[in-house]
Amino acid sequence: MSGESTPNVSARRSKRLRDWVINIVLILVIFGAVQWWKARPLATGAAPPLVGVTLDGQAFDLAALAGRPVLVHFWASWCPVCGLMDGAVAAIAQDHAVVSVAMQSGGPRELSRYMAEAGHAFPVIADPTGQIAHRWGVVGVPATFVVDSSGRIHDAVVGIATQPGLRWRLWRADPASPESAPEPAAFRQPEQGFLSKQSR
Repeated sequence: MSGESTPNVSARRSKRLRDWVINIVLILVIFGAVQWWKARPLATGAAPPLVGVTLDGQAFDLAALAGRPVLVHFWASWCPVCGLMDGAVAAIAQDHAVVSVAMQSGGPRELSRYMAEAGHAFPVIADPTGQIAHRWGVVGVPATFVVDSSGRIHDAVVGIATQPGLRWRLWRADPASPESAPEPAAFRQPEQGFLSKQSR
């Protein structure tokens, strides 16, 4: 009896393992399909222009960051999921070029208060009308882009992303060490009339 039951136990275990593998593969396929569907509207190819003034009054131009990968992160103060990524974005900003765009979250005054209360310290450009988000094809947040050293969108993800996942995407966009690239002058004091020029 024991000799006959052993193959049956092994067969059941093999079937159970096979079912687990099939289920995991199906979940991954469905997840990938959902991510692809959500990411369809996002901009691809050459990164759209991204010019603005950060909350601390510095002018920003994405084009000035050519030569190194850049993390462009769209978020909103009213988005609870976005808050789960704040720590990752802040940590990556310590050793990579990062700019974030706050979509339809008020003006600089409201956002400065929000950032201070939340204890965040990464570059933020206010997008109260959603104009920048529209240019990048963002219809929901969080949405995160990796722009490579040539100014092209290398990767994009809609929804929450982990710090290791974002760092891996940045590494894929440019495997060279960030320290090997010269420090760009993306942030500078705004020229007189900068805001009025952008608003026209």
